[in-house]
Formats: sequence, C-alpha cells, structure tokens
Amino acid sequence: MQQTDDYSILLQRAIDAFSSLPGVGRKSALRLALFLLKQDKGFTHRIVDSLRDFVDGIQYCERCHNISDEVVCKICSDTGRDASTLCVVESVRDVMAIENTGQYTGLYHVLGGIISPMDGVGPADLFLQDLPKRVVDEGIKEVILALSTTMEGDTTNFYIYRMLKDLPVKISAIARGVAIGDELEYADDLTLGRSILQRIDFSDTLRR
Repeated sequence: MQQTDDYSILLQRAIDAFSSLPGVGRKSALRLALFLLKQDKGFTHRIVDSLRDFVDGIQYCERCHNISDEVVCKICSDTGRDASTLCVVESVRDVMAIENTGQYTGLYHVLGGIISPMDGVGPADLFLQDLPKRVVDEGIKEVILALSTTMEGDTTNFYIYRMLKDLPVKISAIARGVAIGDELEYADDLTLGRSILQRIDFSDTLRR
C-alpha cells in the first residue's frame, strides 16, 4: 500500500480512525474513507450521529449488566420471560448468541468476562458479587452456567458453583455440544440451542 504521508492530513486521520477498529487494516480503512467521501454528506452525518447517540446513550442494565437503552433492559423488563431461570454468560455477545437460538426464555446475568489470572482478571473484576443476592432476592430456581468451554471458563464455573452451592437453587451447565476451547458466540444456533436444552446438573461434571 502506498505510504500515507502523501495523503491529505484529514484522510490520514480518517484512515487512522477506521484502522483502529478490530479486523480493519489500513487498506480497508482507506476504502471506507474513500467510500464515505463519495456519498452525500447527509449519509455520513447520519452514521456519525448514530455512533454518537450509541456511545452517549447506551448503558448497562442495573440488574443483569446487558446493554440497554434504559436503566433496566428489555429482557429483564419482559414479564413474559421465565423469571425463575438465570443464565450466566461471559459477555453481551453471548446473550445475543443464545437469544438467536430461540431455545431459551429465561433471564441473564452478564459477568463482563471470565476469571483469567494470566490476564490479570480476578473475581473482583467481574459482576460476580451481586449474583448470590440476585438469586435470593429474585427467587431464582435454576442457574445455568453458559460460559466458554475453556480452562478460564471452567474455573469461573467452579467459582460460581462454590458461591451458590449452599443456596436453594439448582445449578446447571450447558451440555458439551460446544467444542472444548470454543466461545459461545462462535457456536452455530442449532448446536448452542441443543446444548442449552440438554443442560446437565453441574455437580455431575465434578465427578468426571
């Protein structure tokens, strides 16, 4: 690719901005910048306004930590959901992946990550401490552990199990239909949906 030193300073700034996004190299960034340049200014302004509204207006649900337009997200506010079941996931993307299966109608609890000592992430860095209180206060009957099938995911599952094992709640784990080492967001809908429907008692996994 041609050196960008000869480009307009404004074009260079646009390329720098686009190439800072995941998966966007400088060639792709240049194509995006030139594409926008060819469009009506109103088109680009609408994109900019949408991004600004998103960044300034998006918030995290005070109950489940999913992204939301309001203090409480649409899933938590939906009275048609099964309020007795709580699915614990690593990220917002996992909520979206599970919702896409159409096989789960309960509530969620988004941790915001998983325990990973190698990355300097401990329990205090996640939304873990409010989980037992939520189980008790909301009368949750079943907690489904739906974390990635990695060593870090297993570590986090066990940590949660120890937090909740003395509470009157069933603790389940999704079936191992998702391949070892995989993250939920990359599993196909059919496999992920089947893993949720065929979930097992978490204590059974400790005997294997």
